Amino acid sequence: MNSASCHRCPVDNDVMDNNLTDQERAIYEWQIWVQDLGETGQSKLKSATALITRVGGLGGPLAQSLAAAGLGKLILAHGGNTKPSDLNRQVLQTHAQLGKSRVESCRQRLLDLNPRLEVEAVPENVSEENVAGLVASADIIFDCAPLFEERFLLNRECVRQDKPLIDAAMFDLEGQLTTIIPGQTPCLACLYPETPPGWKREFPVIGAVSATIANLAALEGIKLIAGFGELLTGKLLLFDARTMEFRKITIRRNPACEVCA
Repeated sequence: MNSASCHRCPVDNDVMDNNLTDQERAIYEWQIWVQDLGETGQSKLKSATALITRVGGLGGPLAQSLAAAGLGKLILAHGGNTKPSDLNRQVLQTHAQLGKSRVESCRQRLLDLNPRLEVEAVPENVSEENVAGLVASADIIFDCAPLFEERFLLNRECVRQDKPLIDAAMFDLEGQLTTIIPGQTPCLACLYPETPPGWKREFPVIGAVSATIANLAALEGIKLIAGFGELLTGKLLLFDARTMEFRKITIRRNPACEVCA
């Protein structure tokens, strides 16, 4: 069964092919050739709004790939300024940006790549105060936060608002990815009823590993928005860069989950 047919990202399903300009057709020509994407799928990408929380080692390359693919709008939520320790993995940061707003650097770099893109830069991390408004503003949410407190907030709000959530995570040389469709798939709280023991804000990371998971998450989002291919719904993709092994495991909803039951 084609998993993408089970749930479509809530963008306008009546988007017409002529939503694309001649310039956009030229830019995305090779992408439009992808089987089952076509001009209709490209138009859906153009009409979609994605929220990315945060835009560091995971969220940065993810945002870059979505911008290059022709998404219409990105909402970037990330507080703080660029630090030297960011530069090994945060591809939207530069040495000239050190000490300045991280999210503003992301906004400018993405517009340099795709000036047709609309970017809303929110210089805040996800919190109880802003999570409802951030989720309500987007069609699809990408969770790239390093803290489980932020991930749990996003998961809860996506379930409440019935918004698809793509959850991407990595540690050291390992990564994982799943697509959460409220009412159809396990939510994050089904997998992690509480914060895993020993989880820390800072952890080992090589930029190539975080970028690998980021680009897989971008592909999941593109498929979900455009409505083609098989999604990681009810599946958890695990990646081990030490052995270059991928595996998928089946995950199930927790009937006693405090968030989605």
